Amino acid sequence: MNGKGIRIEGLSKRYGKGDTAVDALKQVDMQVAPGEVVGLIGPSGSGKSTLLKCLGAVIDPSGGRMTLGDQVIFDDGWKVRNLRALRRDKIGFVFQAPYLIPFLDVIDNVALLPMLTGMPNDQARAQALELLTALDVQHRISAMPSQLSGGEQQRVAIARGLINRPPVILADEPTAPLDSTRAMAVMRILNNMARKFETAIIVVTHDEKIIPTFKRIYHIRDGVTHEQVGEGRSLE
Repeated sequence: MNGKGIRIEGLSKRYGKGDTAVDALKQVDMQVAPGEVVGLIGPSGSGKSTLLKCLGAVIDPSGGRMTLGDQVIFDDGWKVRNLRALRRDKIGFVFQAPYLIPFLDVIDNVALLPMLTGMPNDQARAQALELLTALDVQHRISAMPSQLSGGEQQRVAIARGLINRPPVILADEPTAPLDSTRAMAVMRILNNMARKFETAIIVVTHDEKIIPTFKRIYHIRDGVTHEQVGEGRSLE
């Protein structure tokens, strides 16, 4: 894999010790290229949430290897000193709920992260406006989150996840609360943003409406992943 993207090899996560130990992840192998959107599906308790937390540097894996672009970030231990900076600069998150800050307008919800990292406010807002325009929600930049529709809130959340141009986006059930039309619109946006910014996107989902849109799908069951070629149904 050249440049950006993510590779996971033999990732494991064990909770507890001895007879009470539980292997949430046993052997996870996964690769997502720049500009690609892949699905991650599996039954409840299969390890999806644990895997997402490991990928997001929220919890520590027990073993295995993770490579982000050309940088090994985990190899039986973290190879990155500042995990907070890793999450901030390299990994974007999109959740089932938008989690927008209720007392900030749309543009500042998106611009806040680069502002906090030291980018001048005007520059951060200009970058936010560019993304919001690409997501066709630029006309709502002065609105408060409570004034937005569900679809608009999700688009703002996607813009926030992309604002620092992270090489990886982790999307956890991003279409679950949406109807079919809005769900497909979100998937169209994610695919367009992946291509435009060469972002590798992993979508955890139970949403049967969107599963046919993936060209590749990883099934996870009992902590082990299996790759499947998806339908790759057109979103146009």
